[in-house]
Amino acid sequence: MTRWLGGAAGIAALVALWWVLAATVFADGGAVPTPLAVVQQFAEDGWQFYWDNASVTLGGAGMGYLWGNLIALAIAMVVLLFPVTEGVATQLAVVSYCMPLTAIGPIILVVFGGRTPTIFLAALSVFFTTLVGSLLGLRAADKASLDVVTAYGGNRWHRLVKVQLVAALPAVLNALKIAVPAALLGAIIGEYLGGVDSGLGVVLTVAQQQYVVPRTWALAVVCGLLAGVGYALLAVLGRLITPWAKGEQG
Repeated sequence: MTRWLGGAAGIAALVALWWVLAATVFADGGAVPTPLAVVQQFAEDGWQFYWDNASVTLGGAGMGYLWGNLIALAIAMVVLLFPVTEGVATQLAVVSYCMPLTAIGPIILVVFGGRTPTIFLAALSVFFTTLVGSLLGLRAADKASLDVVTAYGGNRWHRLVKVQLVAALPAVLNALKIAVPAALLGAIIGEYLGGVDSGLGVVLTVAQQQYVVPRTWALAVVCGLLAGVGYALLAVLGRLITPWAKGEQG
């Protein structure tokens, strides 16, 4: 409860600071509207406008989140079963992390078109975090516990299921939690590249081009709320699945 109250107080302080800066420092330029102006723009546009575009972006982000995490988890399992592949997996993770999204995105758009860049960039955005988190988690198993399973006749499969996967859960869930905002960001960047006619990235681009500043900020707030809600849901899920690791859950 204290953590939630602290978070709410932090958000309130941030909104207050935003309001003060918009009404004073940035009052003349008009680049930073007040929170009230953003709320008024949201009411003027209507809920349906934001939901229609957000649902499209969430669909692409969700597909990318699913594929990126599945591939990362599969590679982590391969490394666990065949340690000789760890070097290749690590290099693959580093390459995916260093690859600029705005450089690879246009290539994917030209080759595949449609919403493929949205899904691909969302998947690429989550791959590194989940792979590294999973590898660290799978190594977190206590050696004494592994020895006990072996002493009672357990094989590699028994050690994996009874010890290593259980020990890895907190780290894996933390990685999946961090991957939620990353997937959303990747999807929005994919929409920025063009080739689609709806989505948060598309309407953000249009709002910027038309210099509708309050709408631009309203869309940014919606993006932040979606990322925050997704992060919070995974955090709650992590606490429910791994109650023994509350100290490790962020």
